[in-house]
Amino acid sequence: MAWRWASASVIGTSHIQNGDRLQDAYAVAELRNGCIFAVVSDGAGSAEFGAFGAWLICRFLSVRFREWADETPELPTNEVLADWIDELRGRISAIAAGRGTVSRQFAATLAAIVVSPDETVTLHVGDSAIVGRKGAEWDVLCWPENGEYASSTYFVTDDPGPRLNITRHPSEHDAFTLFSDGVGDLALSHLERAAYTRFFDPMMRPVDVASGGGRLIDLSAKLATYLAGPSVCARSDDDKTLILISGR
Repeated sequence: MAWRWASASVIGTSHIQNGDRLQDAYAVAELRNGCIFAVVSDGAGSAEFGAFGAWLICRFLSVRFREWADETPELPTNEVLADWIDELRGRISAIAAGRGTVSRQFAATLAAIVVSPDETVTLHVGDSAIVGRKGAEWDVLCWPENGEYASSTYFVTDDPGPRLNITRHPSEHDAFTLFSDGVGDLALSHLERAAYTRFFDPMMRPVDVASGGGRLIDLSAKLATYLAGPSVCARSDDDKTLILISGR
């Protein structure tokens, strides 16, 4: 399967007004054996180094999955994935100690997917989401999770451990989207707990018909313009990250 994708991450208007930086991070990587990996992480606004925490999560998992794919054609087991998250948490803790602070100041969410010809695996902590297309339908593979209060969520750095969900599916989907919570109200019906087909179909269509593979630079630029536009910002003042991946 030839993978191609458009991706963008833009700062929210509320962050601009407060003088904050972009808190989201993401990565997409084609791996060996026809696999693709993608991850989105949203740094907590209440955490001093939330943006750095999000970058660390994306960087760490990108490296781990690339190294794994170079050595074996099979996807890592749930136990291996959980060990990676433990290792990641240990690295964040060490960095925090070196800065004279605590891991909580690097708090960030996680939504990651790796797709092989036979299997799709997701890792999820917090309120970002992952959706996959099967036929004409869009399935929510990872639903956003909020904490005790509507405005709270879960983070990789949570103590004593993260609320990590790992799911495995047969490779029946030919397109995927990952997005941070700033896109959630545009893309998901919280009442029906379902994806908005009318949002995803037109967003994915240009990616489906694009020529070539890998990251689609022009479409990614147009996606960034759309996410930063007034029609989107009127509905969400948070950071917005969206990855559109097609294997069609």
